[in-house]
Parts: sequence; C-alpha cells; structure tokens
Amino acid sequence: MASVVSEAPVVASYVRPWRAHTVLFLIMIAVGVGSLMLGSYHLSLHDMFQAALHPNPENEASIVLWQVRLPRLLAASLVGGGLALAGAAYQGLFNNPMVSPDILGASAGSGFGAALGILLGWHIVRIECAAFVMGLIAVGLAWMLGALLGRRGDPVLMLVLVGILVASVFAALISFTKYMADPYDRLQAITFWLMGSFASINFKDVKLSAVPILLGAVPLLLLRWRLNVLCMGEEEARALGVNTRVLRFIVILAATLISSATVSICGMVGWIGLVVPHLARMIVGPNYRAMIPAAALIGVSFLLLVDDVARTIGTLEMPIGILTALIGAPFFLFLLVRQSRSAA
Repeated sequence: MASVVSEAPVVASYVRPWRAHTVLFLIMIAVGVGSLMLGSYHLSLHDMFQAALHPNPENEASIVLWQVRLPRLLAASLVGGGLALAGAAYQGLFNNPMVSPDILGASAGSGFGAALGILLGWHIVRIECAAFVMGLIAVGLAWMLGALLGRRGDPVLMLVLVGILVASVFAALISFTKYMADPYDRLQAITFWLMGSFASINFKDVKLSAVPILLGAVPLLLLRWRLNVLCMGEEEARALGVNTRVLRFIVILAATLISSATVSICGMVGWIGLVVPHLARMIVGPNYRAMIPAAALIGVSFLLLVDDVARTIGTLEMPIGILTALIGAPFFLFLLVRQSRSAA
C-alpha cells in the first residue's frame, strides 16, 4: 500500500499523451516558422508567405526561402526527430535510459565512411552513400558478433559490449583517416564534417536522407507498444507472445537506418538521442506508446533551435555537434540530479 501511495503523485504529474502531443506539435510548428524567418537576411511573415505562394528565382526572399532556409529546416527536422526517435527506441529495446543511437557503432561507422570518402576525393553524393553504407556495415558486424557470442550468455549484454568494441574500432579508423589526410585540405574537410553542419544542405540531400529516415521511423512508431512488453524482461515478453529476437532485429535495423542517414547528410550530431527521450519521459511518462512520438516532436524543435543558434551566434557558423554537446551535457546532468533527488 505504501508503494502505491508513493507512486501516485509521480504518475499524476505526467501530462495526458494527446494533450502533450498537441502542445509539442504546435511548439514544433512555431519553432519552424521562426527558423524560416531568422537569419542574416530577415524574412517577415508577409515576405515568407509571398515567396512560398509565388516562387520567383529573381526575388531575394524567394531565393533565401527555397534554396537556403527550407532545405535546412527540413534536414534539421529529419535529423532531430530521427535521432530522438532512434534513441527512445534503443532505450526501450535495451531497457536502459543511458543508451543512445550510436551504442552499436552506427555513428562511428558512418563517420568513417564519410571520412574515407573525403580522403579519397569522392563527390558529395558518393561520400553520403559511403557514410550510410558503412553505418549499416558497422551495426551488422556488431549484430553478427553479438549473436555469435551471446548464445551461451545474455544476448543483450553481449550485443552492447560488442557494439562498444565495434564503435571503438571505427573511431580508430576515423583517426587513421585524419592522420593520412592532407592537413591543409582534406583534414579540415573531415574535421568539419564530423563536427556536424547543415550549411551546405540542399533539396537533393533532403530527398536522399528522407527515404531511409522515414523507412526507419515507420516501424518504430508502429511497434512502439511492444517495447513496453520487452521492458518487462525477456522471458515475460516471450510468454506474452512477443518474438524478442525478431523485434530486436527490426528495431536495430530501423534505428540504424535513421542514424546512418543522419550522419551521411550532416555529420555526427550527438546527445539528441540520449537527452531528448529523457525529456519526453518526464512529460508523458515511461509508456513508449506516448513517449516515442513525444521524443520525435521534441527532437525536431530542439535541433531547429540549436541550428538557429549555430547560424546566428557569430559571423562564422558554429558546428552543430559542438552546440548539442554544450547544451546536452549540462542538461543531462540536470536530469541526473533531478532523478537522484526524486529517488531520495
């Protein structure tokens, strides 16, 4: 009885899912409109709607909106929502709130693919494809090794350990490509890419990344209720009719598609997949049916705001990865302190 009483205030503090999703969606729309207006070339609402309804390749407002702001907004929305979605799914899959989308080496593998493509002087499309494919290879390697070594032990724990090992190997390969790169040309390009940026995004990049991100997001949204069952434990989930092996494979594949695609177009952007699901959990609770959509909506707004800061904070644009780390790390520390105080 005491445990029920103590948990009641916590449950009551959560916002109803439909209400939270509605508010978060409206916030996302407001942030998106503000992002389109913000920049060195200010767009008023009137200018923006005129340029949207009547595109004119000779009009400055139309050029800024269609060639600069809108592709950048769509890319940041895909990356922010996708990484938050993948992070929330991974945390449910492994039943661990400290898990992020790069736990199985997707980000490190994609980073190595991009760095290798830049080192070899490939075209930007081939660099993006190399990043995407190497991310899939890294996670595939972690999955096969984890399945092979986890037959006699805990398969989830072995998969995480192997993922950390694979990520470390690909991180070393990234360092090797930096060492081999020309310090006056290719090294700078590799370093800037890995720090993350939306500076050179166009509609072609958005189209290339939208397909794998949406292909990964759809099954995660459809299967999110099964993550609640999986959090009950391996044996309990199987007793309720959930094929845990197939579910784990689908979630990992979908999250890897998202993570690899995000790195392929904008570089390595950290902390979103780790911090945003915690924020969504604070608002709607631990139920993944409500938490995963909330995390995606928050992720979009969060990265749009970070990108706004990145392109307006100074004369030179700051890399996205630096800002997400500077914002995400203190915020995550705040969440840990808040959680420890509530537990006490």
